[in-house]
Amino acid sequence: MAADVPALEVSDLGFAYGEKPVLEAISLAIAAGEFVVLLGPNGAGKTTLFALITRLHDRRCGDIRIGGFDVRRQSVQAHARIGVVFQQPTLDLDLSVARNLAYHGALHGMSRREARRRAMAQLERVGLAEQQATRVRRLSGGQRRRVEIARGLLHEPRLLLLDEPTVGLDVASRRGLVDHAHRLCAEEGVAVLWATHLIDEVRPTDRVLVLHRGRLLADARAEDLTERLGVATLGDAFDRLTGEAPA
Repeated sequence: MAADVPALEVSDLGFAYGEKPVLEAISLAIAAGEFVVLLGPNGAGKTTLFALITRLHDRRCGDIRIGGFDVRRQSVQAHARIGVVFQQPTLDLDLSVARNLAYHGALHGMSRREARRRAMAQLERVGLAEQQATRVRRLSGGQRRRVEIARGLLHEPRLLLLDEPTVGLDVASRRGLVDHAHRLCAEEGVAVLWATHLIDEVRPTDRVLVLHRGRLLADARAEDLTERLGVATLGDAFDRLTGEAPA
């Protein structure tokens, strides 16, 4: 992928359930190696946006490109470049960590040898190499999320979507996942779109997309947004923009 081609580009995207609009005229672009927070309360449209990017939903207007490839007309090329960690856990609890990753590798056409090589590299990265033979149900919530991130990166995508990845985790586990996602951007050049409703997961220098009732209300660094609105915190900025503050 050329350096100047966005990892993700969304243009004038809209979606409705029947007569009810869920997303309206959403446009954004994320560069390679960029960490971007999609901030909004539950029901803002974050999960719907992810479902459209991954084509779990497809009835929409507007365009979506991943690494320059249209998700409809060039779906194979587009989705080879994306990894996803959904809000709801999707690991097989009765399989080992290694078997979960091997299954994902097979779905992407990898040989067993190649899938194992990549799995071990990813597990080393998330600090779970020694747990490769452990059944997933014996892992903590934070460890399971790290396995899902390792799985999402197994096919070496250039864009990683994380939909409320810290739900149900303790503070230390949440902080560890946020730190890990930032390292992926800085060290591996992976673009990350991190959806959350939790203000404390946002760093002052993070670029923030504020989504509320299906509309994109702001796109700026967190510290720039608070300065522009003349408020002390990002929570105050969100409240100023929407009339209600997230957690």
